[in-house]
Amino acid sequence: MLTTFRQNPVNIPEFSIIMLCYSLGKLMAAVLPAKVVRVPGTKIVFSLNPGPFSLKEHILCCMIANNGLGASPAIDILAATKAYFRRSIHPVAVFLLLLTTSNISCGFIGFFMKFFVNRSEMWWPEILPMVTMYRAFHEKEERSKATLPRNKFFFLVFVISFSYYTIPGYFFPSVSALSFVCWVWKRSITAQQIGSGYNGLGIGSFGLDWSTVSGFTGSPLMFPFFVIVNTMVGFILFMYIVVPFAYWSNSFKAKTFPIVSTEVYDNYGGRYNMSRVLDESNFQFKQEGYENYSKLYLSITRACSIGFGLASLGASLTDIVLSHGRSFWNQLNQSIDGRGSRDVHVQMMDKYKSIPVWWFILLLLPMIGLAVFTCEGFGNEFQLPYWGIILACLLVLLFVPPCAALRATVAQNPSTELLSHIIIGYLCPGRPLANMVFELYCSINIDYCLEILASYKLGFYMKIPPREMFFAQEFIAICRVTKDG
Repeated sequence: MLTTFRQNPVNIPEFSIIMLCYSLGKLMAAVLPAKVVRVPGTKIVFSLNPGPFSLKEHILCCMIANNGLGASPAIDILAATKAYFRRSIHPVAVFLLLLTTSNISCGFIGFFMKFFVNRSEMWWPEILPMVTMYRAFHEKEERSKATLPRNKFFFLVFVISFSYYTIPGYFFPSVSALSFVCWVWKRSITAQQIGSGYNGLGIGSFGLDWSTVSGFTGSPLMFPFFVIVNTMVGFILFMYIVVPFAYWSNSFKAKTFPIVSTEVYDNYGGRYNMSRVLDESNFQFKQEGYENYSKLYLSITRACSIGFGLASLGASLTDIVLSHGRSFWNQLNQSIDGRGSRDVHVQMMDKYKSIPVWWFILLLLPMIGLAVFTCEGFGNEFQLPYWGIILACLLVLLFVPPCAALRATVAQNPSTELLSHIIIGYLCPGRPLANMVFELYCSINIDYCLEILASYKLGFYMKIPPREMFFAQEFIAICRVTKDG
């Protein structure tokens, strides 16, 4: 949590959590006594060492540990308010914001489980490498002189990759992006814009760091080939055709600002002074101050990315409706009626008790009520009216199905962040905190729902009882709130 505010944040990769949980689980299974403990005042009993460290225990431990890492987006609101707006938020309001955003998404999952977890058509390609990795740790293989066992292969690759990464990641970070164009024309601004791998188009540069290889899609090992090709074609169109043409034609005064930047600028090329357009008394936008100061400008790369982001969202939804609408509708009806494919996974999971829908509703409704109280209470500190929470929840119900369908089949989904900003910006103009909080309850909750659905699909493949997965997800939400709070 603390390291996320660093310029170079310290991230713990998921495979490290998997290895640590496996090592600690095996150690505890070997050394802990098999003593039965009774919880005082109850009939609950458990053993300190119930037996060998199993595959299902490993997955649940890693799921809880991994999802508890990192900072909640709700903390970003607090940090941005203090850093950029010099304004404090009531700590109880921040805690309730953390609590509601972490639990509302868990409540929405009950409406989508049948459609995107229990269906064989929704196969979630990003989950399959994780299934293989967990099985490599726990399943015994027949020894063969011709092939290397999967667990030994994994440890060999882990040691080699860790040893190699110390070079670009620690000793020589400069080799992460090597640019021959910048080396040859050191004093040319145009050459830096064309060749820089960090602040330019990156033409003629390459990297020896795996993060530069996997930066445009994530790991290429877990995505279908056609997804990587489509992403790469879009990247070339965006970065090497649209952005250079817009920049050197000086569209939107592009030459006044850096070609690649996430900063916000005024018409003089400096960073935009937010205090000149915000009223300190009510923390709202001042139209007069804006007119007397400057229009707001973005780098051309950032401006084009916003346009392409909205286009990708519209194109994705249109493609689902026109190309796959009938198939998608039939699958929904089959899921509701309990018909459709009964593959081996569904048959094996039938022996476990399913999660009643009222569990999710019982979790969802109080969290929505508490979210309304959070925004309307504390002097309306978050600037978002009660209907903003209801609208955000309706948008979650609207956008999760198409985004989950894409995520479950091509491992990609469009971002709804920009759309949420536009919607609430139109309905509640001049309220910066309302815009950020609405995004939290809308687009961030959509992302949370997709991540939770992926976790349930992993449990579905590995035959973890659904009710245990439910309690694990709730434990994750509580841990996240406690940690960030």
